[in-house]
Amino acid sequence: MKGAAADPSWTGGEISGRATCVLCPNPGPMTLDGTNTWVVGEPGSAEVAIIDPGPLDEGHLSTVLGAVAATGRRVALTLLTHHHFDHAESADRFHELTGAPVRAFGRGHDDIWPGEVIRVGGLEILAVETPGHTADSFSFVLPADNTILTGDTILGRGTTVVAWPDGHLESYLESLARIEGLTQAGTVTSMLPGHGPYVADAAATVAFYLQHRAERLDQVRSALAAGDTTAREVVERVYADVPQEVWPAAELSVQAQLEYLREHP
Repeated sequence: MKGAAADPSWTGGEISGRATCVLCPNPGPMTLDGTNTWVVGEPGSAEVAIIDPGPLDEGHLSTVLGAVAATGRRVALTLLTHHHFDHAESADRFHELTGAPVRAFGRGHDDIWPGEVIRVGGLEILAVETPGHTADSFSFVLPADNTILTGDTILGRGTTVVAWPDGHLESYLESLARIEGLTQAGTVTSMLPGHGPYVADAAATVAFYLQHRAERLDQVRSALAAGDTTAREVVERVYADVPQEVWPAAELSVQAQLEYLREHP
């Protein structure tokens, strides 16, 4: 799960002609190097979309707008992968600054719909429903680059938390399987995560995530068999390999795992 140290080699920047990361200066145990704000647009187009403007940090928003202005383009749309503050807190302020609509799933903005193809200045963005980390999590595929913007569903380093009770493990496993299907079809070969560096091998990463979740479930089963009765006791046994500063988040994942095991004895 999150909790790995920041990676000084990851500073964001241009990944392809269609995607550039502006890294927010909010590093920490739960944000890794900081929040990745993604600027996506078709080469030669006058319009771009912003995915996850980040926390309410005026300096960061100014940097994002400066990066867009430097290319002679304008922000036509803002998309949110989910509602957590480190991704979405600045959405209303960013709307004030740009005039561009904000779209998310069910959080008071224009709704995104599963399977919708969103077009911005010639760029196609496919909306993929990926709940589990949160109930409202979405990922966005750029078919022209065979890449997927995953928010917190899959990170560039480490693994993510299933933020129970809003998060739900069964939904999360289904979302990972959905992304795995996109990799198997060749639709997705790389990932642009919400935290951490660019992921070149999407198929290997999603396979690791699925294996990791299966292993954690087995460890939780073993902890229960050994006599642990509370989520905290399970964390102390199963998550001894992660820093204690992220144990509160690990406890949320354990609650989600316990719920899953009750539903799937």
